[in-house]
Amino acid sequence: MRVFVTGASGHIASAVIPELIEAGHEVSGLARSDRSAQVVEALGARTVRGDLSRLDVLRQAAGEADGVVHLALFDADEMRAGNMAGAGAAGAKAVAALGDALAGTGKPLISAAAIGALGPQGRPAVESDIAPTQGPAAAESVVLGLAERSVRAAVVRLPLITHSRPNRRGFAGALIDIARRTGMSGYAGDGTNRWPAVHTIDAGRLFRLALEDAPAGTRWHAVHDEGVPLRDVAETIGEHLGLPAVSIPDEQLPQHFGFLSTLVAFDLPAVSTATQSRLHWTPTHPRLMDDLAYDDFYTV
Repeated sequence: MRVFVTGASGHIASAVIPELIEAGHEVSGLARSDRSAQVVEALGARTVRGDLSRLDVLRQAAGEADGVVHLALFDADEMRAGNMAGAGAAGAKAVAALGDALAGTGKPLISAAAIGALGPQGRPAVESDIAPTQGPAAAESVVLGLAERSVRAAVVRLPLITHSRPNRRGFAGALIDIARRTGMSGYAGDGTNRWPAVHTIDAGRLFRLALEDAPAGTRWHAVHDEGVPLRDVAETIGEHLGLPAVSIPDEQLPQHFGFLSTLVAFDLPAVSTATQSRLHWTPTHPRLMDDLAYDDFYTV
C-alpha cells in the first residue's frame, strides 16, 4: 500500500513510518523544512514538502496514495502559543482536505486524536466515548464524518504521555523541561489525578493495524497505562533531577506549566479493552514508570 503520512518528522511518526515500511508499505511523508525532510528520509520515506496550511499539497499527496495516516493532529505553533482552539481548527481544515481527496474511494484515513481532548469523564474513557465537536477535538468528528463519504476513516486516540527511551519527546519531556526551568517538579492539588500513557513503538504498531483493518467510523485507544498519578510522575522526575516535587497552587498553574496548565489538574484515565480485542493489539514495551526510572530518559 502507498501510504501518505502527515506529521512525518514528529515523535509518533518515528515509530509509525518504520512499522509501515517493515510491513511492506511504501511511505511518503509531509515535511515543512529541510530539517524535517532529513528526518523523514532517514526513516526511509519519500518527502512531500509542505505543511498543514498547504491544503493543495495535502489533497494531491492523499489523492496519489492508497491510504493516509494523519499524525499532524494540531498546528504545533498554535499549540505552543496556548491557542488550543486555533490548533484544533487548523487540524480540522487539514482533515477536510485529505477527505476531499479520498471521498468515494473506500481508502483508509487513520487520524491521530487526543484522549485528553475528551475531558474528564468521571471514569476511565472508553473507545465509544464521543469527543466534543468544538475546540481541540474538532478534527475527530470531521474524520469520522468522512465515513459517510465512502472513506474508511477511523481515529487512534493517543494518551497524554507517549514515551520512549532515550527519545522522550511529548508531554513527559515537557514536564521534565518545566522542572529544569523552574527548579521544581510540579503537580496540581494532591497529585492523585491520573494520566494514561503508552510506549511510542506500541502506538506505532496500532496505527499500522488500524490502517490495515479498522472499519470506517471507528475509534481506538493507544493506551497501556490506564492512569498514572501525576504526583508519582513528578516525584520520580524530581528524584532524577535532584529537585523537590511540589504542589503548585491553582493560581500559579498557568505560569508554571504554560500550555499544559489546562490539562495538568484533570483526571483523565482511559482503557483500551475494545482496541486490544478487536485489532489484536497487545502493548509489549515498557510502561511509563519503567522508562522514567532510567537516567537516559532525562538526556537533553
